[in-house]
Amino acid sequence: MRLHIRHETIYRYDRQVKHSVQCLRLTPRTEAGQKVLSWELQAPGRRIEQLDAHGNLVHLLTLDTPHEEIRISATGVVDTEVVEDSSPSARAGLSPLVYALETSLTSVDESLKDFAMGYAVPEMDEHQAMRLAGAIRDAMDYVPGATAVSDTAAHAFGLGRGVCQDHAHVMIACCRLQAVPARYVSGYLLSEHDDHIASHAWVDVWLANERRWLAIDVTNRVLGGAQHCRLAVGRDYLDACPIRGVRRGGGAESMQAQVRVSADALPRSPIGGRSRLLQQVQARQATSQQEQSQQ
Repeated sequence: MRLHIRHETIYRYDRQVKHSVQCLRLTPRTEAGQKVLSWELQAPGRRIEQLDAHGNLVHLLTLDTPHEEIRISATGVVDTEVVEDSSPSARAGLSPLVYALETSLTSVDESLKDFAMGYAVPEMDEHQAMRLAGAIRDAMDYVPGATAVSDTAAHAFGLGRGVCQDHAHVMIACCRLQAVPARYVSGYLLSEHDDHIASHAWVDVWLANERRWLAIDVTNRVLGGAQHCRLAVGRDYLDACPIRGVRRGGGAESMQAQVRVSADALPRSPIGGRSRLLQQVQARQATSQQEQSQQ
């Protein structure tokens, strides 16, 4: 599938900002299942390009002159296809065990721990991972604005509602309680549903017996597929969020973001022996659509 993506973010301040630094993870990863055909990043100030520990392409944006607005846009075309293993490219060599440790955003309480242990298995496989993801989605409604980016997995689970970030954090927390590595993925989603924002988050779960990462979109109850474009991975939102920064001055801040994702065609036939996975993705999408229509 050929995805056309445009992402624009505007920060405005009620007073002049004297100095600001923004960390931009706005360039899709080069790895199995996706190839960047063209990509342009536009932003004011000075930019330094580097790879972080997770293999994400990061641009460090610095503005030294006074400003009251920062406008950042990312535009490009990415080819995607269904793959069985959402492995990182050779540029990231971190052990899966890095993603087995709890972080502040994936912390748990007794309620979430009891829930997770109800789905504990000796070895995680694709079926068990999807079963856990489905249970999380049943327990948490998709409600934009119900949570903040600083809320923990335990807090969102206790509320019983949240957005894709919260579903991902709860899934990660449940996996790590079982000593199963899981990582946060930020990116873009091609969706036919107007209520789902194109900027999205999902998870990779490490299947130790098969020695591969399995991408799961908890919010939509499907495996990661050609409709997903991966920007960054990390231990949680803070490692993989598209934009994160600090500033001196500026007073109150407002942020406006707009994302558009469109496609040239339906997913192409996957390469060698992957048709089963594509059928699973399509079947789960159909099930999800039926469930949504019944609500």
